[in-house]
Amino acid sequence: MKHLSETFDVVVCGGGLAGFCAAVAAARHGARTCLVHNRPVLGGNSSSEVGVTPHGTAAFHAYARETGIISEALIEERALNHAEIYENGWTNSVWDMVLYDIAMRTPGLTLHLNTDVKGVVMDDSVPATEPEVSAGLGYFHRPSSYRGKRGRVLAVLAETQNAEVELRLEGRLFIDCTGDALIADRAGCEWRMGSESREEFGEVHAPAEASADTMGNSIHFLCRDMGRPVPYHAPEWAVHHEDGSFFYDQGRLPKDERGGFWWLEIGVPHHTIHDNETIRHELTRHALGVWDWMKNRDPKMKERCANYALDWIGQVPGKRESRRIIGLHLMTEIDVQEKVVFEDEVAFGGWFVDLHTPGGLLAESSEPTSADGTYDTFNEYAVKSYCGPYGIPLRSLIAKDVDNLMMAGRNVSATHAALGTVRVMGTTALMGQACGTAAAHAIQHGLGIEDTTSGEAIRTIQQQLLRDGCFLPNIPRADVRDLVPSATIEASSVHAIRGAGPETTAHHEGLAIWKDQPQYKLETLETRRGQLLSIGPEGIETLSLCLSNSSDQAQTLQAKLYALDHIWDYRIASLEPLGETVLEVPAGVDQAWIAWENLNLPGVSPDEVGRFLRIDVLPNDALTWHSSPAIVPGHTGFYQIGEDQMRRFASGLTLSFQTEPAQSVFAPEFIQREAARPHRRTNLWCCDPGDEAPSLTLRWDDPQEIDTIELTFPGHLVREYHAYAPFYRDAQTSADYRVLAKDASGNWESVVEVRDNYQTRVVHKLAKPISTRELRIELLRTHGDPVKSLYEVRCYGPE
Repeated sequence: MKHLSETFDVVVCGGGLAGFCAAVAAARHGARTCLVHNRPVLGGNSSSEVGVTPHGTAAFHAYARETGIISEALIEERALNHAEIYENGWTNSVWDMVLYDIAMRTPGLTLHLNTDVKGVVMDDSVPATEPEVSAGLGYFHRPSSYRGKRGRVLAVLAETQNAEVELRLEGRLFIDCTGDALIADRAGCEWRMGSESREEFGEVHAPAEASADTMGNSIHFLCRDMGRPVPYHAPEWAVHHEDGSFFYDQGRLPKDERGGFWWLEIGVPHHTIHDNETIRHELTRHALGVWDWMKNRDPKMKERCANYALDWIGQVPGKRESRRIIGLHLMTEIDVQEKVVFEDEVAFGGWFVDLHTPGGLLAESSEPTSADGTYDTFNEYAVKSYCGPYGIPLRSLIAKDVDNLMMAGRNVSATHAALGTVRVMGTTALMGQACGTAAAHAIQHGLGIEDTTSGEAIRTIQQQLLRDGCFLPNIPRADVRDLVPSATIEASSVHAIRGAGPETTAHHEGLAIWKDQPQYKLETLETRRGQLLSIGPEGIETLSLCLSNSSDQAQTLQAKLYALDHIWDYRIASLEPLGETVLEVPAGVDQAWIAWENLNLPGVSPDEVGRFLRIDVLPNDALTWHSSPAIVPGHTGFYQIGEDQMRRFASGLTLSFQTEPAQSVFAPEFIQREAARPHRRTNLWCCDPGDEAPSLTLRWDDPQEIDTIELTFPGHLVREYHAYAPFYRDAQTSADYRVLAKDASGNWESVVEVRDNYQTRVVHKLAKPISTRELRIELLRTHGDPVKSLYEVRCYGPE
């Protein structure tokens, strides 16, 4: 056996998306970082070994897609990959290699793949013992005698598979991204596993009694179209199905002949850690049995599956839940549902409270939102589980029992109910990047990791996350080193919008609606409907909607107008209308513009330009409010699901509206304000569609020394990753652009020239610093949209 000892600043254990983003972030910020992972490929549940597609907040909230390192990777994957995304199991090695390539190009990052962590070396302050079970509480945890004791991890002991190499990996900070909380458990940390009682925290999704129940593990299978009928005979040991009610009456819909299916899941009565191999075997039996049913007996799928053959079956179970480490703050469902604002917010989430039925295939039905087979967004469970976007505190990513241990992924400090929403991979990737960024800051400034959760330290970390492309719902841009806020901005033109209608030209090739996501697509006004619009200095005199009346009588339509706090302000009853009216819709009209005249809404001040309003119309099922094929940035539709709860309509569509006069709500000043996405304002500069050579010019009173220019283009935000086609390059993103600086003699010099870009965030470190009073950004070509635009510009001088 060969023995090696290596020393790092940060040691990240676990190479799923949380661990990957943590390691890359720490290394990019100057920390000597090691990522140790027990599989040959990165990505964890998203890798080609498991094949679970990364989900996130944009599945439910328009313009809420995760950005930062995870966005960089997913944009790269879509631009390079021929594979279509569908429910699960699609992942091929292109995704694996995208992650591997990013890791290989990250200075200061050492990878140890195919390497198992076997133990943890602690200092002498905390003895290591085996976990105990508290029968009275019904879930696992460390005994109370350990509470309040703190120690430090000195090293992790690991062994490289098939290489006879033992490793001692020493570090100053450790990040547990193992999912099963392997490092925290060995370090003596308190943890929970199972479901808290409703009484403990008052969570609406918690069961009446605490239990050891967890969500289960899954495997997936894929099938290939052979172009001719092919038989399939299941082995004798596979599960055999004769009764279709197991599928169609219990929320297990075998709806895609290519495979996938999240509901191939088993947990209780098995232990999701210790019985992992038993679960793998049982899932294999069930997966083969499901394909046998679809192929040979399913009346709905048999014909569709005739030409398909089994191509791949996963043998690495993807886990949803096991140990959850107790941190400095335990996130509960109350934090999520009430959108609690944390001083130390470092990430965000917004997937619904998605708690799968314990037992999975062994239970009477699948998880509640699909159990009736319709994904009804109006049922009680769907309404009460819709949540976010909400912030996540750094304190939930720091173990309370060990001085130098952080965590990211499904093992963070959260209750079982809160885990239902924070566990999805888009969210865990953000938590990982936050951990890596905070760890690097602590090391560089000689701080304990707990010291980073308040004061100047947390403000610096938050601003660094924003600079690195992340988004924080409650933290605006305020980077004191950024030179752009002190500049005056001049644009060659500004796009003033009137709205969009059924005839408006769309530029969204390759952007689809993911068919497996619950949608409410009906344009008939069976429920209350709403549409976001933004207001400029012009004010709104008339607001029109494109409607049809299918009846032979004139119809009335009640309409109300509200001012919103932000783009995800879903309130109804608790908002006071700015105005209300009754619209008259003549009998038999088809796609007619019906005007709310004499609205006379005054224009807003420069600081308020681009803020959001919402026009709501009450139900009238004789009427149709038509959507537009064009998506106006930030302007999405809503529909009512609860008494005081709206929800995004379809996948972020714009319902047809027009304002008179046109509104100048895409101002150039937005490139230096709030956020790089629609939020409290539109936050986007758009040129006029007729401007063939659009540019932005930044001017300072005094010369500025600049060595880094960072740009954020629009694209990839409105919908979840699943909506994007193979080889996708977002039509809004600038493909060709250049940056010029004016020298002391008044001449323009090109300092950046780029062709065929498809990333939304680009960073240009100049070969040498420049000194200038004026900088010009010229947008030369997009990937299809005639309107060229920018969310954000940042400029920095030398460190």
